[in-house]
Amino acid sequence: MHPISLQSPYLIFLGDESRRKFVKTGAGLVDWRRQLCAGQFRLSADTADLGLPDMTIEEAVAAGVKSVVIGTATVGGALPASWQPALAAAAEAGLDIVAGLHTRLADNRALSTAAAGSGARLVDIRVPPPELPVGNGRKRTGMRLLTVGTDCALGKKYTALQLERDMRSAGLDVDFRASGQTGIMIAGRGIPLDAVVSDFLSGAAEVLSPGNSPGHWDVVEGQGGIFHPAYAPVSHGLLLGSQPDAFVVCHEAGREQISGWEHYPVPSIEEVIARTVAVGSLTNPKIRCVGISINSSTLPADERGAYLADLARRYGLPCVDPLVEGTSAIVDHLVQQFRP
Repeated sequence: MHPISLQSPYLIFLGDESRRKFVKTGAGLVDWRRQLCAGQFRLSADTADLGLPDMTIEEAVAAGVKSVVIGTATVGGALPASWQPALAAAAEAGLDIVAGLHTRLADNRALSTAAAGSGARLVDIRVPPPELPVGNGRKRTGMRLLTVGTDCALGKKYTALQLERDMRSAGLDVDFRASGQTGIMIAGRGIPLDAVVSDFLSGAAEVLSPGNSPGHWDVVEGQGGIFHPAYAPVSHGLLLGSQPDAFVVCHEAGREQISGWEHYPVPSIEEVIARTVAVGSLTNPKIRCVGISINSSTLPADERGAYLADLARRYGLPCVDPLVEGTSAIVDHLVQQFRP
């Protein structure tokens, strides 16, 4: 399943991106693979800060850094021209350049020339494996849980990773299945679903989560949002191909508009549950929602408990902030719902 090999430790390159939600690749690596991250490289004082030591290329080389990881996730996935001199300098110094952009590093002449001279690798994560099949829609063995969202960049990946951790602690046989560039960097394997030709999207999701033993769970990282005006096609393909038995809805407290598409309102959790069941039933008629995951970072700490409790009452489902209390309540509910 499309394994990758990255040389650590990493220097996280953030360019001049000041918006925290657009440095989610770097943040994901810091949050889940902190031991591999030696420092961060920022082009300006206004750039988002991940709490790592700031390093120049020279300092990174002296510290034993092996790879510069582009830690941003810009709309459209392009490499800004203003970032290229710094990245070329890193490649000239012998550091691998790793990116999850839609733009291929190898297609950049300055980077290719610099890497060829030093022997550095240009590693593109957002490249799907060759010869993916068209989806067949046949039910596979094993069990699957998919994280879905009311929008992008609000916690689908973090929820899936925490679910895997808590399910394993509960004694379940479980694997995290990465479907985006950051998740692939964290897991070391996966398929970048948003880089797959649309005809093969559901087939790629089938390959991502193949048949397994009856009691095995795959926790599949969600992408986009089923109501998203731009990214819903990826969400639909992943939903149909992964054939989830269970799903968890992820939402950010207080978010009212689709991020970057402010003329579209964020759908309600109820709407997301209903549409996910309606679409997902095509390939798995038994699909059901087993919990709600809330990014409560926008709420005052003393309001979080009441907010979660209110949602739990309204929907009759466990409701948690996975980064505050974990997902054990959802795991307990999942076990009860799918008890043999």
